[in-house]
Amino acid sequence: MNDYPVIDTWCNLFTPASMEKNYADNPEMAHVVKLWSMGERTRGWTTQEFSRILDASNVSTVIIPVWQSWSHKTQRMFWDMKVEEVAEVTRADPKRFKGMFGINPYARMDGVRALESAVRDHGFIAAQLHHYGYNLNPADKAFFPFYAKCVELDIPVMIQMGHSAELMPSEVGRPIHLDEVALYFPELRIIGAHTGWPWVEELIAMAWKHANVYIATTAHLPKYWDKSLVHFLNSRGRGKVMYGTDFPVVNHEQSLAQIEQLGLKPEARKALLYDTARKVFKLD
Repeated sequence: MNDYPVIDTWCNLFTPASMEKNYADNPEMAHVVKLWSMGERTRGWTTQEFSRILDASNVSTVIIPVWQSWSHKTQRMFWDMKVEEVAEVTRADPKRFKGMFGINPYARMDGVRALESAVRDHGFIAAQLHHYGYNLNPADKAFFPFYAKCVELDIPVMIQMGHSAELMPSEVGRPIHLDEVALYFPELRIIGAHTGWPWVEELIAMAWKHANVYIATTAHLPKYWDKSLVHFLNSRGRGKVMYGTDFPVVNHEQSLAQIEQLGLKPEARKALLYDTARKVFKLD
């Protein structure tokens, strides 16, 4: 085991109620649950039970998003979590569980005010954007007020990049769309999640070009990571890539064991699992 803890930059709310509502009973997620054989991983846990699972893999911190996702099919919210759902867990163990506010562009300035409240009143440390169902790319003007507030609050934004496993348009997930955002908001720490697959090299290009753009490995088991991503994080991209699971999509124990098989330099592995996220999310 490493002599440093692991930070998971995206772990979905694991409570029984959340897992049942957002996975087991959610028709929008049915084929995704089946595709990744997630059934057992969606049964749900108490905070104490999940903490023991994390302890077994030396995971010290997980960052939990408040999902705000719009259905491309039904044109309504299909993941409409409340800040309080995540805040209840973060209050139980604030050092281990951190909140990430979900951006809903249709909420407009009410949403921007809610983002500020989540940070100031509940200690949330980031914002999260799942833009596919809205069929808007990350550079759309609808998101700019949220980005500006993130800069003001000095928090990063996690944006899913790459294709959408849900039945939603994928083109809006092309990493090149981050170019305009990074240029307009050079102070905004931007994390392109889900490796950008199948446009992995496009996301690498954005992280290489922009000092404020990073990559998260969420939702992809390490054995499936693109070779170019592994090479990047092990060389000139050290300090630009961070670990994440999108649990229950990826299992902590399995994914961390697979990382040990990648042949990473010790300093690159530490940057991936701990240093980069600690810096970007400003974790103590």
